[in-house]
Amino acid sequence: MERVIEQRRRDLGGFEVGRVLPFAQRRMVGPFIFFDHMGPADFAPGLPREVDVRPHPHIGLSTVTYLVDGEIMHRDSVGSEQAIRPGEVNWMTAGRGITHSERFEKARAQGGVLNGLQAWVALPEEHEETEPAFEHFAEDRLPLIDDRGVRLRVLAGRAYGAAAPVPVHSPLFYVHAVLDAGTRLELPDGYDDRAVYVANGSVEVDGRRYEAGRMLVFATGRPAEVAAVEASVLMLLGGDSVGPRHIEWNFVSSSKERIEQAKADWRAGRMKLPDLDNDEFIPLPPDPPPPPNPMS
Repeated sequence: MERVIEQRRRDLGGFEVGRVLPFAQRRMVGPFIFFDHMGPADFAPGLPREVDVRPHPHIGLSTVTYLVDGEIMHRDSVGSEQAIRPGEVNWMTAGRGITHSERFEKARAQGGVLNGLQAWVALPEEHEETEPAFEHFAEDRLPLIDDRGVRLRVLAGRAYGAAAPVPVHSPLFYVHAVLDAGTRLELPDGYDDRAVYVANGSVEVDGRRYEAGRMLVFATGRPAEVAAVEASVLMLLGGDSVGPRHIEWNFVSSSKERIEQAKADWRAGRMKLPDLDNDEFIPLPPDPPPPPNPMS
């Protein structure tokens, strides 16, 4: 195994996320450049609106949202309004630019548990300026493999002889795996990068045990297998490299200049807000101050 990445817990003003990617020593896994574990969080009814993710922009990537528990309402600037529920996939391609919001409307009214994953997939250079788009995939549209205590749902790309209908732009795989205690699972081969995120439970690799909240990144071209020490939930991810990427705030690009243009566009109000959620937005954060001049 090449590296173990531990999630860094961050408070988003009402619930915590575990940030895994990007990591200083491992910026990407294949085209995956961002990976967050949302929650688990148990909300009481009356959740304040400040917890919602207000409209904000993206360029140069696709976002993939997947829930284990809870519900989130998505609205975007291409006219989409779509609730996502457990077992479903929301796939949003930002391309040349999109804005969206994520609201916790059901939790506000009824309370409940939120537990999910959000990942960003960098687009190949030839697709970075593609038209923005959004698609929702119900659970029954995603391939399911159930074999001797291992249940695999292919969320995007190709793995284990199955292909999800999600419109990916480069070779990759993204799989939700549920393993009974004592079972073993080999990761898909034929990709540049492969990793496992332990969402729940614990696994063993090469005689060492790894608990929930860790991403295990495997060396290219080497066998990659995990054994479930107990009943465990894993997210398998990887794919072929699309080359290095710059990431700043919600923008991803192969060009620093393109990110600066996106920042200027958002600051100046040139990016359209979601059709059904345009009364507020998240302002562009201030640029970090320059490093101190050692001669001053």
